[in-house]
Amino acid sequence: MKSDFYRLPCCIMRGGTSKAMFLKKNHLPEDPAARDAAILGVFGSPDVRQIDGLGGADPLTSKLAIIGAPTRPDADVDYTFGQVSIDKPYVDYHGNCGNISSAVGPFAINEGLVRVTSPVTTVRIHNTNTGKILIAEVPVENGVAKTQGDCFIAGVPGKGAEILLDFSDTAGSSTGKLLPTGKPKDRLETSKGPLEVSIVDVANPMVFVRAKDLGMLGTESPKEINGNAALLTYLEEIRGKAAVLCGMAANEKEALEKSPAFPMIAFVAPPADYADFTSGKTIKAGDVDMVSRLMFMQVLHKTYAGTGLCCTGAAMKIPGTIPYEATPDVEKKTLLRIGHPAGVITVQAKVENGKVTRCAFARTARRIMDGYVYLKS
Repeated sequence: MKSDFYRLPCCIMRGGTSKAMFLKKNHLPEDPAARDAAILGVFGSPDVRQIDGLGGADPLTSKLAIIGAPTRPDADVDYTFGQVSIDKPYVDYHGNCGNISSAVGPFAINEGLVRVTSPVTTVRIHNTNTGKILIAEVPVENGVAKTQGDCFIAGVPGKGAEILLDFSDTAGSSTGKLLPTGKPKDRLETSKGPLEVSIVDVANPMVFVRAKDLGMLGTESPKEINGNAALLTYLEEIRGKAAVLCGMAANEKEALEKSPAFPMIAFVAPPADYADFTSGKTIKAGDVDMVSRLMFMQVLHKTYAGTGLCCTGAAMKIPGTIPYEATPDVEKKTLLRIGHPAGVITVQAKVENGKVTRCAFARTARRIMDGYVYLKS
């Protein structure tokens, strides 16, 4: 008897502060429309609760990684990232996710896709979204990726084995240029008047705005930002105008409909005290080099995106940008500390003679489950 369902092998991995469904390319239809239809079925989209699929009804858990054989001789695996819309039948392949990238190395090791060397296996990951190579250094033990360790990441309970990710090859990931407009600052004409922004493209393109120019402090909680409808609308307006300016969209409407995730937008401010929204603990100004609030899919990211971390770190090292101007004594620092809603995150960043020579950060990752997801025939 023919079933009205079929099953698809699937693995759920946590990478950093996000979760994704990991699917192998050879298990998916070759036709792009059929592939995306299957992916939407995996997640249960479109539906605000994603109740009939594996999605968690949150942008940080509605993420996809497609893993395949390498199509470049200098890579160990191909990795395609997808941001799956929750309420629309759409998968956005325009950018990458640093948090999910951190889980690709462990997945590849545990699936036998790369040769394992102890105590650390280096995995060269070809991110097909950007055409760039990411280098992951993954600790291994007994032939598999370690999960236990002493690395703590704000926004993730407990500790895990440290995975080091280097994104230094990803400048100009989407636009072809470190500074897409050729300038460290640009002026946008907005509904509230002229506004200075910095557009930087490392790992993923980002738009940076001064918090004070929005009437904000830069230390606000998710509730304060996500409950401010006027602010959300204005931030999306800025993001859309920047997307048009750097050639990622023809107009603001297309930026929202066809590239809702990228470029990301963040507002920043010099170091200040604030409360970690998850615990109430006070983060001291002396413990950060800059505070930032990052928007993702039109809401506030509860922590900080990994690719956003790389782009922010690089921007902090480029003279004339808004993040550079917000960071005291930035020329003396390589390890940069960014205060986000749930704590502090660090990135190693160097920009020399207009070239990103170092952009690395630590993450943890682990496999949560694997098995089959059942899809309607």
